[in-house]
Amino acid sequence: MKKYRWQLLVLFLTGLVVGTLLLLEKRGGLGEVNTPQPAQGGVYTEALIGYPQRMNPLLDSTNSVDRDVDKLIFSGLVKFDSRGIPAPDLAETIGISQDGILYNISLKPGLVWHDGEKLTTKDVLFTIELLRTGGVYIPEDIRKLWDSIEVYLFDDQHMQLKLPEAYAPFMDYLTFGVLPQHLFAGMDINEIAASAINLQPVGSGPYRFGELLMEGSTVSGIRLLANEDYAGGRPYLQEIVFRYYPDASSAYQAYVQGAVQGISEVPTGLLPQALANEDLRIYTGRLPRISLVLLNLNDPGVPFFKEIEVRKALMLGLNRQAIISQMFNGQAIVANSVILPGTWAHNESIAEIGYDPQLAAETLKNAGYVIAGENNTTRAKEEVPLSFVLSYPDDDLHLGIAQLIANNWQALGVNVTLEGVPPDVFVAEKLEPRSYQAALVDLNLSRTPDPDPYPFWDLGQAENGQNYSQWNNRLASDTIEQARVTTDLGERTRLYHNFQAIFAEELPALPLYYPVYNYAVSEQILGVTMGPLFDTSDRLGTITTWYLTTSRNQKTTDTAETDTGN
Repeated sequence: MKKYRWQLLVLFLTGLVVGTLLLLEKRGGLGEVNTPQPAQGGVYTEALIGYPQRMNPLLDSTNSVDRDVDKLIFSGLVKFDSRGIPAPDLAETIGISQDGILYNISLKPGLVWHDGEKLTTKDVLFTIELLRTGGVYIPEDIRKLWDSIEVYLFDDQHMQLKLPEAYAPFMDYLTFGVLPQHLFAGMDINEIAASAINLQPVGSGPYRFGELLMEGSTVSGIRLLANEDYAGGRPYLQEIVFRYYPDASSAYQAYVQGAVQGISEVPTGLLPQALANEDLRIYTGRLPRISLVLLNLNDPGVPFFKEIEVRKALMLGLNRQAIISQMFNGQAIVANSVILPGTWAHNESIAEIGYDPQLAAETLKNAGYVIAGENNTTRAKEEVPLSFVLSYPDDDLHLGIAQLIANNWQALGVNVTLEGVPPDVFVAEKLEPRSYQAALVDLNLSRTPDPDPYPFWDLGQAENGQNYSQWNNRLASDTIEQARVTTDLGERTRLYHNFQAIFAEELPALPLYYPVYNYAVSEQILGVTMGPLFDTSDRLGTITTWYLTTSRNQKTTDTAETDTGN
């Protein structure tokens, strides 16, 4: 009997489990009781920081609260997920010719505007014509690009775009919000900008205009209603209400008082209060910006910047985590690449260069830069001192960052002089004429999901473009030039991974950090997710799957347990 004891034990445990299952089944079911299912209905109210101007996607580039509303009211041909991969919106398919010049677009069948009118390729062409003639409302680079593209309409559902040459980042330009021709026909862009239609917009997005909320003669909010005909499927939440507040503190107080369930942005100073609120969940996403130190590689006054070992030593000597902790209260991410993390093109295998002042000093010494004399604190090689000017936008934030950088480098025997320049002329007076030695710079990549690093790092942009460091690396330039004309995502990924490896080896500029964005939503709102952002309105990118109440597989309808915040 001894050798059968384990088998008897198994039989006993099996019987116990089966008996328990049968007992639970008799009591009304198993498992299904605790499985929440999203249900239609409910209202979500969010505090927006700022005030509306025009709810029109062609006119909202300077107003983030308008973009938040337009994100839900209007649709583009395509949209992008959090990794920067295009997905269908109004377009059902987009076929690209092998040479990358022709884009054959098929709209989804049965598209309608919020007012019931049919949405066709004529509306798309009408919007493109406005982009071509947009005047001061449309950025010049966008206007020029669309002016160079031929558009052919085959019928109400099919059209073709012909580019003058292959340009893989073109998908970025297909996200424009399409406007209804039947409402704006005969108007030019100036008349459209002045039209009252912008306060009662008609789009094709997941939510339609309901009403403006007024306090006296002032617009205090807007109510949106679920679009049952939305091509992407009806949203769960029946209503979205946005309320406008002058600042984040007012928005947070509105949440505390129960007037709203979400806050569009939680700045660093307000974060401790928000985190202390147990029923408020904080979602954090990487912003589409990178801060770095540009090095002028073509300035004869700083010949040592041409030496890779010097650039590596400067990088090793930067305590970037301390900058993030002291200046951003930890709300940023150490940057290791000029291609944003979380995107399809980011090379995760690039190793982080950590803070190692001892290795930095040894690297400089091995490169021939030593401290000479008892009272001399600056390293030099062949009588050329490691001494340069670090220019920065003259505000409190950048001054604090510049001081921390200078302190790090001076501890290595590098003499750094700080130069504050008014932010509004920083680019024109320092970067464009290349009249700087080192510069603290923020690159804003907002609303451009394609990672295209060409403008800032290609050799062809060194003289008159945005390659302000004047990096001269033919292999890197060939790589990003090829990636610009290749439509195959796998091949582009390989090319951009190679580019990042070259960049990490040469360090023509010193990446510092990526700032992050904090968004707050009540735990009552379920299904909320937020990934890396290309615009702050992207926090609403999954709003069609948010829900407030849930149904369970039993007789009662309940509020679900909250899922985990990001």
